[in-house]
Amino acid sequence: MSTAVAAPAPPDSRRWRALGAIAAGQFMIAVDATIMNISLPSAQRALHLPDSGAQWVITIFALCYGGLLLLGGRLSDLIGRRNCLLIGLAGFAAASILGGAAVNPAMLLLSRALQGVFGALFTPSALALLGTTFTTPAERGKAFGIYGTVMGSSSGIGLMLGGVLTDTLGWRWSMYVSVPIAVAAAAGIAHAVRPAPRQAGTRVDVTGAVLATSGFMALVFGLTRVSSDGWSAPLTIGSLVAGAALLALFVLLESRIAQPLLPLRVVLDRSRGGAYLAVLCMAVGNFAAFFFLTFFLQNVLELSPLVTGLAFLPYTAAIMIAVRLAKRLLEHAPVRLLLCSGLLSTALALALFGLLRLDSGYAFPLLPILVLLGTGNGWVLVTANSTATLDAGPDTAVAGATVMTSMQIGASLGIALLGTAAGTATAAFLGSHPGATGLAARATVHGYTVAGMAGAAFLCLAALTVFLVAGQKGSGGR
Repeated sequence: MSTAVAAPAPPDSRRWRALGAIAAGQFMIAVDATIMNISLPSAQRALHLPDSGAQWVITIFALCYGGLLLLGGRLSDLIGRRNCLLIGLAGFAAASILGGAAVNPAMLLLSRALQGVFGALFTPSALALLGTTFTTPAERGKAFGIYGTVMGSSSGIGLMLGGVLTDTLGWRWSMYVSVPIAVAAAAGIAHAVRPAPRQAGTRVDVTGAVLATSGFMALVFGLTRVSSDGWSAPLTIGSLVAGAALLALFVLLESRIAQPLLPLRVVLDRSRGGAYLAVLCMAVGNFAAFFFLTFFLQNVLELSPLVTGLAFLPYTAAIMIAVRLAKRLLEHAPVRLLLCSGLLSTALALALFGLLRLDSGYAFPLLPILVLLGTGNGWVLVTANSTATLDAGPDTAVAGATVMTSMQIGASLGIALLGTAAGTATAAFLGSHPGATGLAARATVHGYTVAGMAGAAFLCLAALTVFLVAGQKGSGGR
């Protein structure tokens, strides 16, 4: 009887081309999370969108994208990852065309919702394919370094593109620009990603999907209402309570069924759990900082959309440098060290908001803020994406999807919590300085400084928590 062990299958020769195509598709989706931020005022005027509905152009994308990521992860096991990638790109491109051709607010909002839906179908399969294709520590670090650069830099590039396209071609091109990227990415995936057999006996946990999606959406909806309605508003309270209750039922269900949407072992693993927590907390500070900086640059410093977009370029450059450093350490450095370094970098960026003044220059403190935010983003995302998908087996897609779900929750939480802190501090300043010169602008900047300091304290506490929770071994081999 032979005892020879079969040699491991050679790596796919098309894997690097597949990575390029997948990264291009994810770049398109991630850019659309911020590209409309600067284009929104122009779209609002063109479509006569009321102020109360303008925020939903941004929020509805986050709701549908974040709320459906876990379901998208399980659908990839059911219909195949390659199919999910191609369907996701085709649907996203069609939704972008619909948005660019919008003649009323309803068309624009519908297109943004559909972008979120099809983005949620694409992202889990993208992460799962990377996690299962690049298995050696050296290649894994390089692949997730490239992916992390794309993901991290997309927010800054989205803001820059939004400014450039709005000033040159008009706001509609902030939607149309996704179409050629989707076509190129789909062609690359069709060529480089080989069809894989579906997992036998896979079932979709429909009840869990409904509970997770509705719970997340209710939670995010409640958080988005805080800045306008306050924490005590019945709609805010009702949404937050409903979201918490639905998510609690989801956790209870997942612990009792044979094929859960999100197996609890995925999040109870210490390294993964620490990675998810780090991404959530990083997003709290990062997205709130972007929100404040966009308004500070345009409303306080009175920069044009184009110049505002270009002002975020150092953020992208910082991410690229941070990713190159982080990917070299993935094989050996403790997971918690990499994650905590990123969180502390973000904390320092928010602390520098305390130095903002009406006459603040770009070189200081704005440039250091952007560099520190980019550094923190790069370190956290590369480590988290690699750690989440490492040795996840049949749960790879949903483990990767949970990273992005954590980011969406963190983004909404950050804008709600720190936005409320800024609004409260602004109102208090207005009340204590009646009749002062330039009162409105001074009060706004004061609100940003208070919120920044509060966010810095929160992230320092988050870094300590992640240090205690996360595993100590490198994500290249736990």
